Amino acid sequence: MSLFKIFDISGSAMSAQTTRLNTTASNLANADTVAGSAAEAYKARHPVFRTHFQDALSAGVNTAGIVESRAPVQMRYDPGHPLADAQGYVYGSNVDVVEETVNMMSASRSYQTNVQVLNTSKELMLRTLNLGKS
Repeated sequence: MSLFKIFDISGSAMSAQTTRLNTTASNLANADTVAGSAAEAYKARHPVFRTHFQDALSAGVNTAGIVESRAPVQMRYDPGHPLADAQGYVYGSNVDVVEETVNMMSASRSYQTNVQVLNTSKELMLRTLNLGKS
């Protein structure tokens, strides 16, 4: 196995965490939005990851897709709101701000860990190259 494959593996993990951070940011940005019906309300989105390991030379993680949360949207009685339906209800997103904040922290730390893996690997390779030098 080539020592350089660690860069591919960590790079794919960093790409996956970037996708996770982007979807989390989108969810947080839309947490307080409302709509005139439950179908139009913003639904939280979450990435689905898939690991791949064909052999020792090809491993990593891919984003298999983005799925919408099936949690119910928030229905709130507000007859004065311009988007209220005939019964006076507006429909808010199903984004759980606490869950999204934890997701953001976890993705950020995972990204940082992979950066450290890359830096450590680079440093070990440089030290290996310098073994014969006095």
